[in-house]
Amino acid sequence: MKHGVAFRKFSRTSSHRMLMLRNLVTSLFEHEQIRTTLPKARDTARLAEKIVSLGKKNTQASHNQVSAFLLKRDLLPKVFGTFAQRYADRPGGYTRIHKFGNRRGDNAPEAIVELVDNPRDLKWEMTARAVGWDVMRKKLAGSTGSHLVNDSHADMQQILKDESLLPTDSRRGLLREKTRWNLQKLLKFRNPDAVEEIADKAATHMDGLLATPVAYKALHEEGKASNPRKLPPKLHAGQLVPGERRSAAQIAQGKLGPRFTSPKGPLLTLRSVFGRKYKTV
Repeated sequence: MKHGVAFRKFSRTSSHRMLMLRNLVTSLFEHEQIRTTLPKARDTARLAEKIVSLGKKNTQASHNQVSAFLLKRDLLPKVFGTFAQRYADRPGGYTRIHKFGNRRGDNAPEAIVELVDNPRDLKWEMTARAVGWDVMRKKLAGSTGSHLVNDSHADMQQILKDESLLPTDSRRGLLREKTRWNLQKLLKFRNPDAVEEIADKAATHMDGLLATPVAYKALHEEGKASNPRKLPPKLHAGQLVPGERRSAAQIAQGKLGPRFTSPKGPLLTLRSVFGRKYKTV
């Protein structure tokens, strides 16, 4: 009797866990990025890999299996159309997991699981920033900063084309080994226009890095002229610097965290509290 009760409890837990994983996989194919705990992210990525493989087969049996697993039938054209075309030449590795620290409250390890090559690919953004940093670091050693600012976008595409052909451990290029390895891995299954896209992102980030010390010096001189005893201004953690459009924290959290919308119902203003007759002076 005890074994029967234990088996029923185990079966009930397993069914609830499978329903939770089906929900997570469905959300992953809908949004292409989700945040959850690290163990759930690993299970979600494993199941999502199988769903993409079934979508690439595009048979009646695969249609039935995917339709029975996903909780939203309107995602079937996306699985058998968009994702099947995106990963047609990729033999595997359709998902990527980024560790995201620990959750507040229970301190559980969190992670971001995403479909590779999605429009908000985190690794794509961070690799572009690493490329801009490496190119700036190497070029500043042999040229002036003004020359680099005036010509930052011109030769970035050619630099990336040359780096994509070099061996990973080569010392002839401008990039570090890890940056070159990430760049080559990202460009391997992308279309040729991807070089131009990541070159623009890298050059924009490099312009921001070059503009930061110039702007910081101007702020320091301005503050020193108005108050000689005043300490120079400091950039706070996560603060946007001149030339930056989004900080690294915004890239990692901006569209993945909760979206704060306007509250429903009337807003608490002086007019709504005291009535229409209230007038400000």
